[in-house]
Amino acid sequence: MELQRRAEADAQLRRELFETKNSPEPIKAFCDKCNELGYGKITPYALATAGEEFCAAMLRSVNGGGVDAPDGWDDFYEMFFSALEEMEKHGK
Repeated sequence: MELQRRAEADAQLRRELFETKNSPEPIKAFCDKCNELGYGKITPYALATAGEEFCAAMLRSVNGGGVDAPDGWDDFYEMFFSALEEMEKHGK
């Protein structure tokens, strides 16, 4: 979320993040960019499993309270870029 807020305020950063999608290995390029920006050691595996881990933690937190799992597992990578695209549409 911090990176998303930072990208909302910085059009140049948004362009750099969008550029990673043009790489032969876009997810790796995105992770490399995040690491370059100081966001710890983000790996493609960690990014790919983040949605599943988040949902599993949410389900564990109800201690058998009968909560249904959400439809599908959120893809944090795609959700991040979807948010950036909305920023671009609204001229932020």
